[in-house]
Amino acid sequence: MTRQRSGVSSIATCLAAAAALACGQAEEPSSDAATSTGTPLYVSQEWSPPSAPAEPSELVPREPCGNHDPLRQAFFGDLHTHTAFSLDALGRGGFQTPDDAYRFARGEALALGPLDDAGQPTRVAQLVRPLDFAAVTDHSEWLGEVSLCTDPSSPLYDEPACRGMRPGSTAEERAAWFDHRITGREPGLCGEDGGICRAGLLTAWGLTQDAAEQHYDRSSDCSFTTFHGWEYTRSPGLSKVHRNVVLRNEIAPELPISWMDAAEPLDLWTRLKSRCNDTGTGCQALTIPHNPNISNGQMFTVDWASMPLEEQRAQAALQAEMDPLVEIMQAKGDSECRRGMWGVVGGEDEFCDFEKVRYIDGERPPDCEDGTGAGGLRGQGCQSRLDFVRYALIEGMAQEERLGVNPFQFGITASTDGHNGLPGDTDEYDYQGQNANVDSDLEKRLTTPAYAPHRLRNPGGLIGIWAEENSRDSLFDAMLRKETFGTSGVRIKARLFGGWGLPDLCSSQDMIADAYESATPMGSVLPGDDGSGAPTLFVSAIADLGTAEHPGTPLQRIQIIKGWVGDDGLFHERVFDVAGDPDNGADVSRSTCERTGDGAASLCATWTDPEFDPSRSAVYYARVLENPSCRWNALQCAAQPQDERPAACADPDQPWRIQERAWTSPIWYDAPAS
Repeated sequence: MTRQRSGVSSIATCLAAAAALACGQAEEPSSDAATSTGTPLYVSQEWSPPSAPAEPSELVPREPCGNHDPLRQAFFGDLHTHTAFSLDALGRGGFQTPDDAYRFARGEALALGPLDDAGQPTRVAQLVRPLDFAAVTDHSEWLGEVSLCTDPSSPLYDEPACRGMRPGSTAEERAAWFDHRITGREPGLCGEDGGICRAGLLTAWGLTQDAAEQHYDRSSDCSFTTFHGWEYTRSPGLSKVHRNVVLRNEIAPELPISWMDAAEPLDLWTRLKSRCNDTGTGCQALTIPHNPNISNGQMFTVDWASMPLEEQRAQAALQAEMDPLVEIMQAKGDSECRRGMWGVVGGEDEFCDFEKVRYIDGERPPDCEDGTGAGGLRGQGCQSRLDFVRYALIEGMAQEERLGVNPFQFGITASTDGHNGLPGDTDEYDYQGQNANVDSDLEKRLTTPAYAPHRLRNPGGLIGIWAEENSRDSLFDAMLRKETFGTSGVRIKARLFGGWGLPDLCSSQDMIADAYESATPMGSVLPGDDGSGAPTLFVSAIADLGTAEHPGTPLQRIQIIKGWVGDDGLFHERVFDVAGDPDNGADVSRSTCERTGDGAASLCATWTDPEFDPSRSAVYYARVLENPSCRWNALQCAAQPQDERPAACADPDQPWRIQERAWTSPIWYDAPAS
């Protein structure tokens, strides 16, 4: 159960201490430069791991939600955000706490750095439309060290490695901190068993839990839901193999699990099951891989093919159980698909060019083909088709044909991965950057490598969940059944159903009730063929209306994307336009960002696969596209007087136009065994 603590960190406390501690002065995204949150995290205490699973726990009571819809409603949230409890956010000048992040998600204004000469913040951020739910997912790695090394009362505060985290450190001290990071938990700082740093971790984790509990609305209003979570930040060879851990409720493991405790994802899942899911306490966790686009093929390449077949099946089943969702979009780019990948055939998909990671040298990484690489976090190494969700879904079917288990049967999510403590801050016109002081103004956002060598990030995405109500159980159950969708940051509502011999549900007065009655929702496998021929998909989307001051952009079209493995072993993809008008003449002006052309407030289609082969397994998902609109940089440049715009606003190579979108979770057709 959550340990009750007093004094959750507040922004007032952080700002009061910021001037004295030079909080927010780091200008480069260096992991070796860290500043204080202004609120000590350290509490002197002993720590020892539990010797046995905890007894079953009772949840804190909550009132039934007044807004409950058995046909489910769309809720929007962000399950991937960082505060100054994360070393990288702290080192870039962040001072926001988990409490701040949840207050921001609920609609409160939040102050941001850099600080002025008087030590006061120079920016304010506020969501015009609050989120329905959120999770703070700070890095579990070095969470304890940050809590110890930024608190003057900590007995480790003056250790060389601790001093190396803070501004004004010497080269020798920075080297000591670097050595600590490379070795995991260095005994000279953390003790022979690492217990000292785990004590700091225990305190920071307790404060994070307290913030989540404080902001969870347990009244019948059900206005806001929080989830406990953290990020598992494994980066072998500087390739990104990260996962967010999200818990069903307040019953949580004693400590978050990092790569220093679990070197491989298999270790993470095994420990989560032994310390949470299988304890009988009511604890339940799921994991969400993110940024496969910079994993050099390591995120979804099967590395256990040499094991005995039964062990392979067991590992595939464990991954399918623990990884029900994948993050398709966030600040570091889109991970849906990429044109021209090795072993992928089909028609050209121009929309695969959306928000790709941009490297400083402008070169596209070489293709890994059937191998893997390293160095993606630094723009090095190769890129694999398995760095993209579409092709991971197809690979999953190939593995299922071989093993009888599909390890990559993902539902779709999106989030921000922001490091300003601003969950859901995805409005293009008000994008504040993602890295505290590093990209705190328009010129920096246009010209500074926010995460060398990646540049010109985007605001990130949002996860949509179709659930009966805005409560932890209802939302978590929806995530497990994969009735989720991701967006590029807008609030398009999209849903997909599949079945056999479906009528034209779009003409029904009760289309959703009829869909649940006659079809299976997204995230599911189609039931056995009833002999009626090809499967039929029912897809609907409602446009984001925006606000009175910033109206949303109309919808242009809905597409169905199909993937399968051919007899040739190649990955096949096809894109079908099923609703809307791709030739509606919609466009946008770069100079004024004025939008023109027709569009739709909603779209709907009942579509039957014209190329269905009953002997071939297939995966289907929907992509919903808005009309063209201005990207954040064009909007913010256009809002500046001509003579005050940064020179980079006129750079012809800067991408400026986008088509915001949503992606539904897939529906699978499993061909009968031959």
